[in-house]
Amino acid sequence: MSGTRWTVDRVARTIDHTLLQPHAMEDDIRRLCDEAVRYGFAAVCVNPIYVPLAYHILKGTDIKVCTVVGFPLGSTFKEVKMEEARRAVEEGASEVDMVINLPMLKSGRYNYAEEEIREVKRAIGDNILKVIIECCYLTDEEKVAAARIVERAGADFVKTSTGFGPSGAKIEDVKLLRSTLSPHVKIKAAGGIRTGEQALSFLEAGADRLGTSSGIKIIEELKRVLSR
Repeated sequence: MSGTRWTVDRVARTIDHTLLQPHAMEDDIRRLCDEAVRYGFAAVCVNPIYVPLAYHILKGTDIKVCTVVGFPLGSTFKEVKMEEARRAVEEGASEVDMVINLPMLKSGRYNYAEEEIREVKRAIGDNILKVIIECCYLTDEEKVAAARIVERAGADFVKTSTGFGPSGAKIEDVKLLRSTLSPHVKIKAAGGIRTGEQALSFLEAGADRLGTSSGIKIIEELKRVLSR
């Protein structure tokens, strides 16, 4: 396995410990938060309805609460996304993963997509905005265009996937995004990352965060091959 410069702790701090299934219950969220604290993950990523609960549990820790906006299709009105994002931050989220307006992007309405991101960023202020471009639906040219839109709009991250599309993160997409974006814009790879080897491969390709529901499995695997 590659990744000699990585330690277990460092990898853990790149993981957004994620539970976005529609049937997740309150006890599942409590367990997710407890696991995030125990393993030292960067954040928990939950649906908006669970932001207050996650914030209450994690208050006083350095684990961030992340939520999703316009998820998973990205096809609602920008005013709805703005209000959803604003309310999430009011309830305790400090990171927001919004889905880009895919219909507008695919239709070549780049100005609309860019302005929507800019307005959501304005709605959440200094909090972190990650924009999901859902690479599985885009050509390489559209991925480059989307990345540039996200950067111009002032978002903090480009995120590869929702995890609900036909495919998730791909190494070649991370490399393409990294070659397109300025260094200050970060990349979150998400969707289908389930092993320690995959995690290291995405980090070495240029990802700064990993969205995964397999964080514990990844860390336990890496404990066997990396020093802390």
